[in-house]
Amino acid sequence: MDAHTKIYGIIGYPVRHSFSPVMHNSAFQSAKINAVYLAFEVLPENLKDALVGMKAIGIQGFNVTIPHKETCIPFLDEVYPTAKIIGAVNTVVLKEGKFIGYNTDGKGFIRALETELKIKPRGKRFFILGAGGAARAVGFNLLQEGARELALYDIVRSKAESLVIDLRLHFPNAQIELFTNLPNSPLKGFNCLINATPLGMKKEDALVIDPKVFHPKLIVCDLIYNPPQTKLLKIAQSKRLRTMNGLGMLLYQGVLSWEIWTGKKAPVSIMRKELEKAIAKK
Repeated sequence: MDAHTKIYGIIGYPVRHSFSPVMHNSAFQSAKINAVYLAFEVLPENLKDALVGMKAIGIQGFNVTIPHKETCIPFLDEVYPTAKIIGAVNTVVLKEGKFIGYNTDGKGFIRALETELKIKPRGKRFFILGAGGAARAVGFNLLQEGARELALYDIVRSKAESLVIDLRLHFPNAQIELFTNLPNSPLKGFNCLINATPLGMKKEDALVIDPKVFHPKLIVCDLIYNPPQTKLLKIAQSKRLRTMNGLGMLLYQGVLSWEIWTGKKAPVSIMRKELEKAIAKK
């Protein structure tokens, strides 16, 4: 590092557990770019001041994670239309003195789905558990990519209702269904089940859904990447179902962020390798 080193990073609270610095710094080193990626813990009440300060000292770009993905929007100069519709930003770039917000989460999931499972959303039916920021991004992008049907359930019914209303507004011709209770019979007709809740991150967590909803052709995805195998995925694998954890989404949302910042093609294999090593150490 020297006086010409460009600074990138991630803001959130807490954020010291983030694997993003490992992923992005390995990419900068591989591409021989004089840049560094750091984690900045920002309390919610300090968000506005932090963003003003980051712009003042010339932070070139940063990722945004919980709890700032929605609340940072009023403090940005511009927000890319997709991120505005989703209502969340996870990537910001400094361009001509302006902070511009993007959302690469949903596109990251789509790319992981297509790359790792060779599945394209068009014409497929998806059932999403959860209606938070991740579910919003994934749901929007699935419909944008031509998903035939989207079903949603969240333990907080108002949250799921709000998401369904927003999605129907932007995709009036799409088949979007709200489940007020967890299904208790096989999800026949659905191609893919996606867990977009935090349930599964801790060993003591209850199973997010009863495995009796599985059917032989169901694909099971969990947006959790640590641990790499949640209870949900272990049971699905024991039934010989195709599965995917959240590592691919984490990787590809980062790849897309890095490409927005640098304008270069990201070294995906190196970023994946460093991510896998870092997670394995935890």
